[in-house]
Amino acid sequence: MRFAIIAAGNGSRLAAEGADLPKPMLSLGGMPMIERLAGIFLNCGAERVAVIVNPTQNETVGFMRALQTRMPLDLVVKETPGPMHSLLELAPFLDGEPFCATTVDTVFQQSGLEALLEHARTCGADGVMGVTSYADDEKPLYVDTDEGMMIRAFLDSRGDSRFVSAGVYCLPPVALDVLRSAVADGERRMRHFQRRLLEYGLELSAFDMGRVIDVDHLADLEEARRLIGDCR
Repeated sequence: MRFAIIAAGNGSRLAAEGADLPKPMLSLGGMPMIERLAGIFLNCGAERVAVIVNPTQNETVGFMRALQTRMPLDLVVKETPGPMHSLLELAPFLDGEPFCATTVDTVFQQSGLEALLEHARTCGADGVMGVTSYADDEKPLYVDTDEGMMIRAFLDSRGDSRFVSAGVYCLPPVALDVLRSAVADGERRMRHFQRRLLEYGLELSAFDMGRVIDVDHLADLEEARRLIGDCR
């Protein structure tokens, strides 16, 4: 399985709240958030990690170029319209194998990812989406599942959904073809790509990762630090 980190956003909300570093560089677990996530992937069996970062964030670009001397990283430096287009930029490093992808501001325990990857290996579904019942996202994507945790729909409103997307995706190689089709048709949001996966006929299993924090605000960062036991 290949692994990817999407970190090409602007982090404008954090900057407006007074963050003195770009989002990927904010400290989590005693290191920059992006280094912690890459380390988790490597601990979970990644041979290499593909990463995309924003060229306007000089601190992040410089740090990642230096980190390449210590970690097996494939680095793309490019600004994109959003996470879906960022994933497309990383597709050349992911083609041909199942892959696991997430955004740099998705914070979870390593044990949660380990359990998700084991589920992906054994459940028999085409792909697995991490989900959580802790909806801290400003515009959560609700995930409707059947009794066996197979995904029936991705929804903008809760309805009868117990879960929201945790933003962690374990997908088969064909998902990149679906992604290319979505981008070619002018789609811009990750949730539109996820819906297309179902329309394509892929069977997707939801896996509850427990508490997952989406870091968009400084308060989220403090919550993420509490989640991983990063006492300050």
